[in-house]
Amino acid sequence: MAGRQRPRRRRAGGRVLLAALLLLGLCCRAAPERIRYAIPEELGRGSLVGPLARDLGLSPAELPARKLRLSAEKQYFGVSGESGQLYVSERLDREEMCGEAASCSVSFEALLHNPLNVFHVQVDIHDVNDNDPAFSKAALGLEIPELTLPGARFPLETARDPDVGSNALLTYQLSSNPSFSLALKESSGGKKQPELVLERALDREEQSSFQLVLTALDGGDPARSGTVQILVNVTDANDNAPVFTKRVYEARVRENVPVGSLVLHVRATDADAGSNARVSYGFGNVPEGVRALFSVDSESGEVRTAGALDFEEKSKYSFGLEARDGGGLVAHCEVEIEITDENDNAPEITVLSVSSPVPEDAAVGTVVALVKVTDPDSGENGAVWLELSGEAPLSLVASSGGSYKQAQPNTDWRFSQTQRPGTSGSQNGEEGGAWPNNQFDTEMLQAMILASANEAADANSTLGGGTGTMGLSARYGPQFTLQHVPDYRQNVYIPGSTATLTNAAGKRDAKATNPSGGNKKKSGKKEKK
Repeated sequence: MAGRQRPRRRRAGGRVLLAALLLLGLCCRAAPERIRYAIPEELGRGSLVGPLARDLGLSPAELPARKLRLSAEKQYFGVSGESGQLYVSERLDREEMCGEAASCSVSFEALLHNPLNVFHVQVDIHDVNDNDPAFSKAALGLEIPELTLPGARFPLETARDPDVGSNALLTYQLSSNPSFSLALKESSGGKKQPELVLERALDREEQSSFQLVLTALDGGDPARSGTVQILVNVTDANDNAPVFTKRVYEARVRENVPVGSLVLHVRATDADAGSNARVSYGFGNVPEGVRALFSVDSESGEVRTAGALDFEEKSKYSFGLEARDGGGLVAHCEVEIEITDENDNAPEITVLSVSSPVPEDAAVGTVVALVKVTDPDSGENGAVWLELSGEAPLSLVASSGGSYKQAQPNTDWRFSQTQRPGTSGSQNGEEGGAWPNNQFDTEMLQAMILASANEAADANSTLGGGTGTMGLSARYGPQFTLQHVPDYRQNVYIPGSTATLTNAAGKRDAKATNPSGGNKKKSGKKEKK
C-alpha cells in the first residue's frame, strides 16, 4: 500500500500580496516578471498610464477572447476592454496614499483567461510640489529679557511640508532688522532648525517689542512658501531658558496598547526662581495625526497614548516637544517613538478565479484556480506558509516571482470497500482493485475535485445534492456523502490558523483542520452498469 504523501509547502514573505495557483500537474502559466509604470500624482480620471495589453504581448484582436481584467483591493486604475490601455480611475494623492514615505506605489494583478495567466503590475506614484510649507500658528510670541547678551539664540518653530524628497526640504528667511538675524541649525535627518540670534543689547525703555516675519521656502521648482509673524516682547530679567535633560527622547511601544499607556517621560529644568522657573510642556508644530495618537501632560511631561497605535499603518513617529518657563523662554526636544509589531492580523485567502468545469482530457499544467493570500503583519508575523493537504492530483505554486510542488502529485486514489463511491444503485465489495480503474471512474474523480473546488469558492454551492454531500448525491446516489471521501475543502490552509478556502476570514482562536490521509485498503472491483 502507498503511504501518505507529506504536505507540500512553500513560504512567502510577509507584507506583500501572495498569489498561488492550483494546477493539474507541474506547469505554471504565471509570469514571474513585473510590469512597471511611473506617473505623477494628481493625474485626472481617464489619464493614460500605459499600453498594458501591448506590454503583455497581446494584439487588439486577442483582447475579447482573453478577457483582460485587473484584480486589486482598491481600484485606482482601470483597463480598456477595446484597446487594452491602462488608465487612472481614481484621484491619486500621494500624501494621502503613502504619507511621508520615500517611495509610493500601487501593485495589482492583471488576469488573462483562455488560458488563465496572471501578471504582476506596479505603478510608481511620483510626488509633485503641490503643498505649501505651513506653520501651526499665524503668529509666534517670544519674550526676551533686556539683559540678554548679544549672540544669544532662541529656537523658533519649524514649518511642515507634507511633500517628500526635495519638495519637502525647507530653508528659512527673516525680515531685515538690525537687532536680530537668523541662523539655521541642522538637526537629525537633514532638517533645518531656525534660530533667532540677538545681534545687539536690548533696552526695554527704548523699545519694548519687535515684529518680525519668518518665511519658510521648500525645495521645489518653483519654490512654494509659508510665513509666520514673530512677536518679540522685551521683558525684565528672566535669565535662564529651560533645558531638557536630553536632546532626543526615544521609546518603543507595542501596537494595540491600551489608550492612556505611558510611553516616555520628558523633563526640563530652569535655573531661575519663582514663576520664571515654572516649566510647562506641550507639542511643537506636529501633525494632527500625532496629536490624535499621543498626549503630553503640561505639568509632568509624561507622554501617553491617546489613540490606537497600528504598526501596519505607521511604524515610527518623530515629533517635537517644547518646554516653556513662566517668563516665556522656550526649549525644544525631539521625541522618536518606534511601534513594534504584534501578530494581530490573520492571513486571508481570496479566491480570484476558479475554472469550472474542467474537461476530462485537460492537459497536465491546466490552471484550476487562482487564490491570493495576504497578511499585513511584518517579519515572522507576516510570513505565510501555504500547504495543500490530503491526497489530490493538484500542486500549489507561488506566482509572486522567482522560480520553484514542484513535487509529483499523489496519484494513489485507492479506497476501502466501505469508502468507495459509486453511482446510484451500485453495490460495493464485488472485487478488490485500485480506484479509479476506468474512464467512468476517472470522470467521477474529476467531478469530486470540481465539486470541492466550487464549494471552497462558494459556500452556498448549488451544484445539487443535500447537506454534506458536496453536491454529488443527485448524480451518484444518496449513499455517497462526505463521510466517503476526505474533506477537500480543507486543501489549502495556514498552520496555526483556520484560514482555508471556505474560511477566508480565518478566525485566529479556532484550530486548523488537517484532514487525515493515511494508508487506504484496496477496494473491491467496481460494479459495472
